[in-house]
Order: sequence, then structure tokens, then C-alpha cells
Amino acid sequence: MVPPPSSNHQAIQQFLSSVLSQHGTSALPYSEDTKWLIRQHLLSLTTTSPSLEPKTATFTHNDGRTVNLLQADGTVPITFISATYNIPVIIWLIESYPRHPPCVYVNPTRDMIIKRSHPFVNPSGLVSIPYLQDWIYPSSNLVDLARELSSVFGRDPPLFSQRPKPNPNPNYHPNQSSLGSVGNTGGGGGYPRPIVRPAQYPPYGSGGAVGKVEAEDAAEVHKRNVINKLVENVHGDMLQFSKTREAEMESWFRAQSVLRGREEEFNKGLKEMRDKMEGLELHLQVVLMNTDVLEAWVRENKGKLKGGSEDIDVDNAFECVDVLSNQMLECTAVDMAIEDAVYSLEKAVQEGAMPFDQYLRNVRLLSREQFFNRATAAKVRAAQMQAQVAGMAARAPRYAN
Repeated sequence: MVPPPSSNHQAIQQFLSSVLSQHGTSALPYSEDTKWLIRQHLLSLTTTSPSLEPKTATFTHNDGRTVNLLQADGTVPITFISATYNIPVIIWLIESYPRHPPCVYVNPTRDMIIKRSHPFVNPSGLVSIPYLQDWIYPSSNLVDLARELSSVFGRDPPLFSQRPKPNPNPNYHPNQSSLGSVGNTGGGGGYPRPIVRPAQYPPYGSGGAVGKVEAEDAAEVHKRNVINKLVENVHGDMLQFSKTREAEMESWFRAQSVLRGREEEFNKGLKEMRDKMEGLELHLQVVLMNTDVLEAWVRENKGKLKGGSEDIDVDNAFECVDVLSNQMLECTAVDMAIEDAVYSLEKAVQEGAMPFDQYLRNVRLLSREQFFNRATAAKVRAAQMQAQVAGMAARAPRYAN
């Protein structure tokens, strides 16, 4: 197709930019995030189909509501029996476009009629071709819609030229018929009914002229029916194939989600194992340091034991190496002694050897002293840990080797 002149194309661009940029009560009822895509769809349509012109008009819904919408008004070319014709159509861009398909009507002139029982056009002119039913946002567009309309209407035109009503003739007899005669019932301008056999009238011509009446033979009718049936079967197979592929993709997405969850669990477990390994290495260094200290103590005190076990002073069997160790030993001994004393008091109360009020006073005093000793032990332990860390840092090159 020849693209529209540059001046006309610029005028259409200015028109669309103007109507789509309006705000307030005069704004078109399209969402702001889709107005740019609507503009692009209409510009592409006018480039490939110059006979379709974008306009604004009032659209009336089935419930009586009226709204100002964009439309593409004009004709779509078709090829029928080796001849080119133009089918007048109106493409309404409803409020939810492009997320939902547009509303397409054939727009017959006064000398045209809509074909009865057309598979894709109802008596009111509403078009429902498969492309509209399978509309997918954002891949579907007006250019492909116009091409699909030309293809579908080329196989089965929805409009035919209406022959003028014959003048009254005193010699006319109802039983007289010929291939070109048409009978009317009810005296109105209804659908023509051929008398001899069904005769379809050619669509509206590209130059506006009405073609002559041609009768189709049975072979052409059978051929067209077979083609339509084949198209329907192919369309059904495509839908089934699409549903199958969608189900497979859904299962793949679910498997991908499961694998991602497992990957997260694996990474989490790996991190925990690395943290635990670092903790074990630190603990190993502490054990090695303590082993060195114990071995040094054993070597130092190995020859000091001369007599038997009766000469050993239990209180002096172990000597603390520093003030912190001595303080920790005293706090630990007091804590364990208080534990034994509280246990003995509980036994005395159970056996009735001590009044309960005296038991409570003694336990309160012992608990207070035990609390202070444990707090002191905690502080000493923290100080010892700092000293150990400093010693480990000094010995680190040795153990690394």
C-alpha cells in the first residue's frame, strides 16, 4: 500500500497528540500509561491503511451510556473472485484498549446489505473474527487487525450490493422469474431473496460502483465451505496447541521456582557450614594454646611430688598463674559451695529439721552472695577471653606454619 502523504500524516500526528493530551472533562477515557501506545497503533494503521482515518465520535454502550472515543473510520480492501472491493468499517477503540480488543463494525451504505448468517458478522454489523477473540496485550495491534479483516472478508464478504426495486409493470406476474429477478415480502426494503437459486451480490466496489449480479455454482460454494471448515479446524488446533504449550510453560515456571528455593536453601546451608568451620578453627587454636599451657605446667611440676598422697595439700595442689585466674577460682568455689549449701537446706526443710521461714532467710542471703560471685566470674571470664585473643594473635604465625 502507498503510505499517506507526509502532510496528511503530520496532520494525523498533530490531531492524535492534541486529543490524547487533553485533561479534565474533555479528556478521552484512556489510561495515561496506554495513550502513547494508542497513538502509535493509530499512526501505524494510517501508514499501512491510508483509507482508515482516525476520528473522535460518541459511542453508545448497550446500557445507554455515551462516551467520546477514538475510532478508525474508512474501508479495508478485499479480493473476491479476482476483483478488488472496499468494505466500509469502523474500528472503535473502547476505554480499556489496548488491554482489550477494539469494537469493530461493518458500516454498510444505503445501497448495501449485510449478508445473512455470516459466521463473523451479526445482523447489527458487529464483527467477531478470531483475531479479536484471541486478542493478546501488548502484541496485538490495529495493523494486524486490518490485515485479518481483509483476509476473512476476502474469503466470505459480509456486504453485498442491493439491487433497486423493479418498477410496477401491469404485465408483471409473481410466478415469472429469471436469474436476475428478486422477490420482496412485506413491501419493505429487507434482504433480497433470489427465486431460482441463491445468488450472492458482489461487494461494494473500490471505486464506489456496484458490480453486476453473478450466480455462484455449487462447486464454488463447496470450495468456499471447505476452505472455511479448514480454517476453523486449523484455528482449533492452534488454540489446543497454545493451551498445551501454556500448561507446559506453567509447569516449567513451577519447577524453576522450586529450584530457586532449593538454591537459596543450599546457599544458606553453605554459609552456615563456613561460619561453623571458622568457629571450629578458632576453638582449635584455643585448645592448642591451652595444651601448650598444660604441658608447660606438667613439665614444671613433674619433679615436685616427692612423698605420698598424704603429704599433698589439696588447697595448694593447683596454683593460679595470674590474679584473674585466682579470682576466677575463688568465685567458682564459692558458687559451687553455695549450691551445695542450698541443696542441704532443701533436704533439711523436707525432713522437717528446719522451719520454713528460717529456710527462706538463709536462701535469700546465700542467693545474694551467689549472684555477686557469678557477676564477678562473668567479668573475669570476659577479661580472660580478651587476654586469650591477644595471645592467639601473637601465636598465630606459629600455628599457621
